Amino acid sequence: MRRLILPALAALTLAGCATTPTLYQPAAGPRSVGYAEQRIEPGRYRVTFQGGPGAPAAYVADLALRRAAELTLAEGYDWFRVSGPPILEGRPDRGPRIGLGVGSASFGRHSALGLSTGTSFSLGGGDSVTATLEVFMGKGARPPGADVYDARGVRDTLGRRI
Repeated sequence: MRRLILPALAALTLAGCATTPTLYQPAAGPRSVGYAEQRIEPGRYRVTFQGGPGAPAAYVADLALRRAAELTLAEGYDWFRVSGPPILEGRPDRGPRIGLGVGSASFGRHSALGLSTGTSFSLGGGDSVTATLEVFMGKGARPPGADVYDARGVRDTLGRRI
């Protein structure tokens, strides 16, 4: 029996390493890692980026900003304004869990002495974060404001870093 448990645990551990990384790509589905956008009206979009398990919230928000910049340029605009702070939502990792344990017991004057060991580990990579931005796009000179971004500048800066 022991010969079967160790190889099974090793295989499960390796499978846990195959979690979906957070790559800058279109999302393949509603809960897939990547970006998606929804047109609300001309020049106004909702941009969403779903991070992979364990991706930091700030990194996922930067990926959403990068997508907003690229979308702005693709639509023929120069700058975009973000309506409010990014909406960050977390989704707990529901990856497989394994727990093993052996214990001992004591009943008044009678007790059983035994080896007490236990182990537990997760094959998941942590919680997933989704960042959602609502953006308004414009042409020409960028208006003042901390919530207004130059699309080319964001694309160039975040495109090199991410």
